[in-house]
Amino acid sequence: MPGAVERARKLALRHTRALDTGTALLDHVIGHGERGPDRPAVVDGERTVSYRELLGLVAVTRDALNAAGVRAGDTVAALGGRSVHTPVVFLALEALGASYLPLDQNWPEVRVRDVLARSRARLLVDYSDGTAHAARAAAVAEKTTILPLPQGGAGAMPPTRAGDRSHEVRYTIFTSGTTGRPKGATVEHQGMINHLWAKATDLALGPDDAVAFTAPLVFDISIWQMLCPLLVGGRLVVVGDDAMRLPRWLIGALDTAAVTVVELVPTVIGWLVDHLDRAGGDKGLPELRWLLSTGEELYPALAERALRTLPHVSVVNAYGPTECSDDVTHHVVTDADLTDARLPVGAPIVNTALYVLVEEGEGGRWRAAEPGESGELFVGGTGVGLGYLNDPDTTDRVFFRDPFDAGSPTGRLYRTGDLARADGGVVYYLGRGDRQVKVAGVRMELGEIEVVLSRHPAVDQCAVVVAGEGERAELVAHYSTRTPVGTTVLQEALSTQLPAAMVPRRWREWEALPLTHNGKIDHRSLHAATGPGKQAS
Repeated sequence: MPGAVERARKLALRHTRALDTGTALLDHVIGHGERGPDRPAVVDGERTVSYRELLGLVAVTRDALNAAGVRAGDTVAALGGRSVHTPVVFLALEALGASYLPLDQNWPEVRVRDVLARSRARLLVDYSDGTAHAARAAAVAEKTTILPLPQGGAGAMPPTRAGDRSHEVRYTIFTSGTTGRPKGATVEHQGMINHLWAKATDLALGPDDAVAFTAPLVFDISIWQMLCPLLVGGRLVVVGDDAMRLPRWLIGALDTAAVTVVELVPTVIGWLVDHLDRAGGDKGLPELRWLLSTGEELYPALAERALRTLPHVSVVNAYGPTECSDDVTHHVVTDADLTDARLPVGAPIVNTALYVLVEEGEGGRWRAAEPGESGELFVGGTGVGLGYLNDPDTTDRVFFRDPFDAGSPTGRLYRTGDLARADGGVVYYLGRGDRQVKVAGVRMELGEIEVVLSRHPAVDQCAVVVAGEGERAELVAHYSTRTPVGTTVLQEALSTQLPAAMVPRRWREWEALPLTHNGKIDHRSLHAATGPGKQAS
């Protein structure tokens, strides 16, 4: 065992650097307000809020929360859409040492009730303009106090609570669980700040940058999108849900606000690139410097189209679990990457350690995967979260004491459940461990089939699922196209690169694949569409 531990330490990918992860984010914002009080902090549609105004709104909200009984260590739910109010609520909670818990306005009442009950939220801050009826009803049913967000006015913003904030609980994001109930991934202040600094450093962000705020608030990437521009004295540009509905509206919103950084899921990147290709003309999105992809695997074919259409933009492939403060790797895509079957997700961000491990036997024994060998990815370092809020049993299944780094700031190791390999100092994501299936006696990774299918020039989106069980299990390919193509052509294309058992026999073409609220392909809907009694060609 000692030899196995040493080997894992030797093969780990690490990036270590001293950072201040104990200072409040609000202290940085106050500093920017003192140096440039009239600089724009948030652009929300027609409204532009300066750093002075932002701090005044934070002060009023902090005082209202304090008067309502919110204290350090409390969890406070927040209800509303992306707007200037979102960072105001977050910073006001941080000022009090409390923790932010976003709710989705579109969640059904039963889910909101479950989240409020399990989180033991102190109260619910409502800035939804009274539109989130189900969530408000859930709060009433759970006897959770509803605090309307104060409107107007400005308060004085004295320095925040003194001392090291590293180990304060900063936020909780409820993610989907395999049991059908969501899990509340909880992140410390040090993990959040470390990730913000990683983004600011790796993207060279500064006061002249404008970061698009595009993500649903219950998607972990919303945290850095909302806060990183404020950390560096830049501009936060709120992109409303309406603008996200059509590529031309999104492009218009990004252009109008001179956005320099935008992060999108691959599906939306595909829509954006297709629209720019069709529009032709001069260079699109001239102010954009960085296009980040996250949430799903970015295939080389799409990355190549993005680089061709936006030659002045750097494309970043990012990867990370909600449980580890969001992204744990970054990789700037190069032309050389595009010839490989899969893109790297990159090297670890600052103060992060990555371990690719292989389980041997049934005794829970693990060894380090050799370079180029696939295994399961584990994460250590500053970003590893506290676990799942008020759910120790689920926490204990994937969070462990870190046996590799006695000096770890958290002492924790997180088991991602993702398959990966490390080679040449970077990590390659190989899909979810639970997407390994056995069909007709052959073990296969569904993501591998999707990678090959995505390379076909006619294919826009694709996903492969398994219908049936046991001897009746069969592969079903779901896809949408950019140009017409027959299923026979696609089957033949796969047959030249994959074993016969990995070529789907059933196919279903969609105008557009169903998506989750976060913009990811909705595999549950695909399973339902091809379950027992459903037909696919």
